[in-house]
Amino acid sequence: MPRAKFQTLTEQMFYVLLCLKSECCGMDIMDKVSAMTAGRVKIGSGTLYNLLEQFLGSGMIQQTKAEGRRRSYILTDYGEEILETEYQRLQLLMADYKRIIEK
Repeated sequence: MPRAKFQTLTEQMFYVLLCLKSECCGMDIMDKVSAMTAGRVKIGSGTLYNLLEQFLGSGMIQQTKAEGRRRSYILTDYGEEILETEYQRLQLLMADYKRIIEK
């Protein structure tokens, strides 16, 4: 059975939303994700702009300004809720791991 859209987030989705806790544009997002993960996670421009369109369409982010081709975005309340839900899900995974490994 396929999972519902945005029920769980990929790493790239998670980090894009995390970056958008403060307003930024696409290039800023790519740089921030690489910096916050010490280069472990990279997001290509095609993937990033596809995600931004999906997030816009679902109401998770909103565009704040457009200067030529440069667009800036920020999380909506709904986007923050999705990000928090994913954080809580990841915490549960970590707790399960710890409980099983420490047996």
